Amino acid sequence: MTIEFKTPDEIEKQLHQVQIVAENVMRPESRMLDDSEHARPLNFVHMMWPQMREMERANLEASLRRARNGSDSDNGAKPKSDEPKKPRTANLSLVHMIEMLSWGDAGVYLCIPSSALAGAAIQAVGTPEQKERFLRRFTEGEPKWGAMAMTEPQAGSDTSNIQTSAVFDEETNEWVLNGQKIFCTGGKLAYAESDGLIVVWATVDKSAGRAGMKPFVVEAGTPGLKIVKVEDKLGIRASDTASFVLDNCRVPADNLLGESGAKSGGETKGFKGAMRTFDATRPIVAASAIGIGRAAFEFARDTLAKQGVRMDYESPRWKLTTVQADLLDMEIQLCQAWLLTVKATAMLDSGDDNKLMASMCKVKAGKAVTVITQKAVELLGPLGYSTQTLAEKWMRDAKINDIYEGTGQINTLIVAREILGYTRKELK
Repeated sequence: MTIEFKTPDEIEKQLHQVQIVAENVMRPESRMLDDSEHARPLNFVHMMWPQMREMERANLEASLRRARNGSDSDNGAKPKSDEPKKPRTANLSLVHMIEMLSWGDAGVYLCIPSSALAGAAIQAVGTPEQKERFLRRFTEGEPKWGAMAMTEPQAGSDTSNIQTSAVFDEETNEWVLNGQKIFCTGGKLAYAESDGLIVVWATVDKSAGRAGMKPFVVEAGTPGLKIVKVEDKLGIRASDTASFVLDNCRVPADNLLGESGAKSGGETKGFKGAMRTFDATRPIVAASAIGIGRAAFEFARDTLAKQGVRMDYESPRWKLTTVQADLLDMEIQLCQAWLLTVKATAMLDSGDDNKLMASMCKVKAGKAVTVITQKAVELLGPLGYSTQTLAEKWMRDAKINDIYEGTGQINTLIVAREILGYTRKELK
């Protein structure tokens, strides 16, 4: 088996364009947008929307073709036995793009107009009809956003304790949602736009724990959905993090994602659907972490090189200075995290079960970016700690990658269970 480490040519071309945006649009506004939390990065949004709109369209069409033809091939036709199957690279292309955009500015990247986590959930568990109805809007018109609301005040990592309820009203053929959601990334953007939508996870049976969880699409402007707070945060300050209240919020029966919009929701993919969503999005979070880490590493490396401290790849480790050894360790951490992320993403593109690798790359990248950015500030001394450079900002931006999409501790548990063969009950 041959392992090819070269980035595909089509991704290289895309990365060149994204790098121009990162260097000339994101970086120049990085400090200003960090200081003016919740200001919308309009230049970035309008520059990225045409590309994201096309990407959303391609992903939707490919998904619908596969559903219609029952085939994994891009055009629905089964390849001849002597024809090599062209590998899918949609997710690989995405993680490369996100790594570069996060190198530019992670908070600004999170404002990118797209279906985001909502789209990932719809792609993971939605029917073809639901994908067409909800995701088609992201392929046309003006910029719009999607978001996902899962976390609650009493239910962070413990998703079995979700209290937001969904009760079916037979007379109106609607689901009635009541509860509170917090820490919804991009929630304000999705809430404010007329075509935005939020996937809300609620329980149809509290006594069933995780088995009672179901995903519902709540469209922007739906009565009963109210934004009550936008967080002031340590990092990723250009991105909004919102809290919602759902007060008798009514959604049509077929806004319940899955095979059935029936009264019980019994046939839909609840907790397992959430986990499938995270298997697709955790490599994306890892890529974002790596982009931040690379920004901090490269800045520290280049700044110290101007002072005469250069990377040394030739000398044995015992001959290196402490600073040279630290820089080498930072680069090693980046490379390890990136290889895990690429593997998890390649498995996703090929249709393989990537649960273990998705959590593994998320754990590694979350830890690596925390260590790398802190070390960059340390090596740069007063310059790193001051606001003269972006080093202290990268350190603040870094930590969220070890927290959202499943904390480092939770993902470590998932990795351990997968490797050792333990159930959730056996290893907590």
